[in-house]
Amino acid sequence: MTQMQKSLAVFSGSVNPELAENIARELGITLGNVKLEKFSNGEIYARYLESVRGADVFLVQSVAGEHVNDALMELLIMADAAKRASAREITAVVSHYGYSRQDRKAAAREPITAKLVANLMTVAGITRVMTIDLHQGQIQGFFDVPVDHLTALPILADYFRSKNLDRERLCVVSPDVGRAKAAKRFSDMLGADLAIMHKGRPGHNKAEITALIGDVNGKICIVNDDMIDTGGSVVAAVQTLKENGADKVYVCCTHPVLSGPAYERLENADIEEVVVCNTIPVPREHQTGKIKVISVAPLLARGIENVYGNVSVASLFDPDFAL
Repeated sequence: MTQMQKSLAVFSGSVNPELAENIARELGITLGNVKLEKFSNGEIYARYLESVRGADVFLVQSVAGEHVNDALMELLIMADAAKRASAREITAVVSHYGYSRQDRKAAAREPITAKLVANLMTVAGITRVMTIDLHQGQIQGFFDVPVDHLTALPILADYFRSKNLDRERLCVVSPDVGRAKAAKRFSDMLGADLAIMHKGRPGHNKAEITALIGDVNGKICIVNDDMIDTGGSVVAAVQTLKENGADKVYVCCTHPVLSGPAYERLENADIEEVVVCNTIPVPREHQTGKIKVISVAPLLARGIENVYGNVSVASLFDPDFAL
């Protein structure tokens, strides 16, 4: 009997092909060949132009962008095609997990879309999910397949350490209570103080800061969040910090959703720099101002390598836990 050998195949969706190319380069392989098209009525078509029979398939897609719903459907259709082509394992490398903000019923008669999307992925044939900095870590429990929940915090910490900011005056700020635990980890990485804000939402996509816990007077503040959407929360946070005596304010996040008036708001705000990851592509024309983009390709490539090689990925989501 011929001995079966595993094979690795990485394919890109249409949302973030540059990230997928960088991941493949880190792995020392070439991206797989997949045909992605749309019918005249907008329906999505996918076909693999190479065999994936018995392969460990990794689908790189960000459920984000102007056509976020198309991004999700494209991922599901790619997964279904791989399943029907007899792929051995299908891992969705979802750099940004869309619909994650609706992870509970905050009001009567609301959906829980984070769970709905998890169900859709599983039914489509996805056998594993790899993602970065979910809106809430508990979303991992919405899946009945393994989830590798990586974090970009060490990458962001490395960047700010390279700037040689005055450590004695450094303060990491959580923009809301829900981000406090991650902000504490980030402050420990930088050896910085910690401040926490309380955020209220008077309306849909509106935010106001109602309280600030911690001393920021004369400090160099780094506001850390998982995502920036319209920029309303960030601008409100920066304004509050400045009113409380902050010297300089930096902003960093993993996911630059940056929709609507976000770019204009960030450019006009009293911010030194906005540091984001390339989990969602930022147009080139917006990378010349305050916005600095750093790559998560090495992190995701190492995650793929470890999963494919049956090696622990614990150190990628908890740097203090290495096996």
